[in-house]
Order: sequence, then C-alpha cells, then structure tokens
Amino acid sequence: MRICIVGCGAVGSLFAANLATLEDVEVWAFDLSQPHVDAIAERGLRLCGAGDVHGRLNATSDPAALPPCELGIVATKAMHAESAIAATAHVFADGAVASVMNGVGNEEALARHVRRVIRGTTFPAGKLLEPGVVQWDVKGDTTFGPFEPQPAAAEEIERLADACTRAGMPAHAVADARPAQWRKVIFNAASNPLGALTGLTHGRVCERPDLRALVSGLIDEGKAVASAQDITLDADPEALIDHAAKPEVGYDHKASMLQDVEARRRTEIDYLNGGIVSFGERLDVPTPLNETIAALIRGIEKSWETT
Repeated sequence: MRICIVGCGAVGSLFAANLATLEDVEVWAFDLSQPHVDAIAERGLRLCGAGDVHGRLNATSDPAALPPCELGIVATKAMHAESAIAATAHVFADGAVASVMNGVGNEEALARHVRRVIRGTTFPAGKLLEPGVVQWDVKGDTTFGPFEPQPAAAEEIERLADACTRAGMPAHAVADARPAQWRKVIFNAASNPLGALTGLTHGRVCERPDLRALVSGLIDEGKAVASAQDITLDADPEALIDHAAKPEVGYDHKASMLQDVEARRRTEIDYLNGGIVSFGERLDVPTPLNETIAALIRGIEKSWETT
C-alpha cells in the first residue's frame, strides 16, 4: 500500500514517520520546505518526546515526482489546503484522501480536486525542532469517516485507520465523523486563540479561573452550533480541555496558533472561531465570544503589516 502525506509539518510528520515503520506501507511525503525534504531524504524523519521514532520514507517538494497513491493524508494548515491538493490531486486519481486539518471547510476544499474524500480528525500534536526532526508533544486518537457529499469507500477508510493504528497512531473508522470533528473544532477554538493572545501554554491558561471561564463560554457557543446541526458530540470538550492541561499530557504544550503568532505566520482563526461564527450565522445561533476572539486574532495579524 502506498500512502502520501501532503504537508509534512509537525502533524504530517507524526503520521509520515510512524507509517514508515510498517513493512507493508510505502510512504511518500510532499512538503514545500526544501531543507525539511532534504533532511528526510538524507537522514530519515525523527520523532522525539512522547514517542521516539525513526522513519525512512520518500520525500519531495516536486509534485511531479510523486507516484500514484491509494491513500493520502492532507496535513497542511487549513488555509493552504486548496493549493496543496490542487498541486497533488493527480496522485490520487484512483485513490482517496483524508483531511486531518484543524477547523471546518477543509473537506470541501479537497472535494473540489479529488473524487473520494475522508473526513478526518486527529489529536496528536508536536512542533518542528529542525529539518527532519519533530518533537512529539501530545499523543491522541484519530477518527476517519466518509465526507458525505463525496465519500470514500468504507474499505478505504478502514484500511487507512488500520495502517495508522498498527503504526502507533490509534485510529477509528466510523460511519459519521462529524461528532469527532466538531468536538475538536470546539476544543481548538476554545484553547488555541487564548494561548495565542496570552502567550501561555495550555496548562497555564487553564490555571487561571478568569481564562478558564472564558474557555467554557467559547465551548458553550460551539456546542450550541453543533446542536443546531443535529450533531451529538462524541466527547465533552470541557473534559478534554482539563485532560489536556495535565502535566503528563499537554500542560507545557504551546498551541499551534501561539506558535504561528510567535513566528508572525497567518493563523487558522478563520477555520476555527471564524468557522463557528459562520455556521452560527447560517443557523441563527449567536456566537459573540467567538466573534470577539476572532477579531482580536485578526487584529494581531493586521499589526504585522505595519511593524
């Protein structure tokens, strides 16, 4: 089986390195960072921290060099999904592609370029330490299911979930992946921007009663939007927030949005809090806290234009 990872940043690298340890899986990684690609090709891809893994895989920044693949995982930032899949869609002419990106709207972007799409949600997290080396901060499960308008076959979804599980990235194939997706959207929208705005790790955000109360307010709005779509979440985001704040889980983890703000990179705010706001407007569900948080993050991004 041949699997292509499109976007080999922190999360993409976790999938790529672990899948590359399987004898029956040939892994290809596509990424635009030439130093990262060169390091992977020369020395392999190393993970450290929550898991120590050394994966040997094929890596390229040239989409024309990619061979046909039965399955794909797109793990770019949400705002790069469209360009990434447009460049690599030919690889999946006879295959199925999963999104494991943050936020909502990513499957729609993939479906404009490939025929069969898998709705995916993943909780593992990390950060790039140097080309070819990624720190694995948080372990967690992944859920795969059909993207309803253009679904992958159940057998394809099950094969991808099985490969990830055997590789040390526990994954579940489900009939409806929306509950897991919205659980994570709500989780991320309630935690990531607060880390980005305060500079605090997840655990330190949760230690402050005022910030923890704001987290709950954001969660309540997200739950209301999910409920208006008749989506029953598969887990309580409140409990997940507190679990992730434990020292042995993610107390010291810097949210990806905080990492983006520190590097002055565009954030995924439009796909997280902005996504909840958009769905809320469509469903007539008020989301004032998410609107405020989205405006603040966009204000930070705007400030970079003049400083």
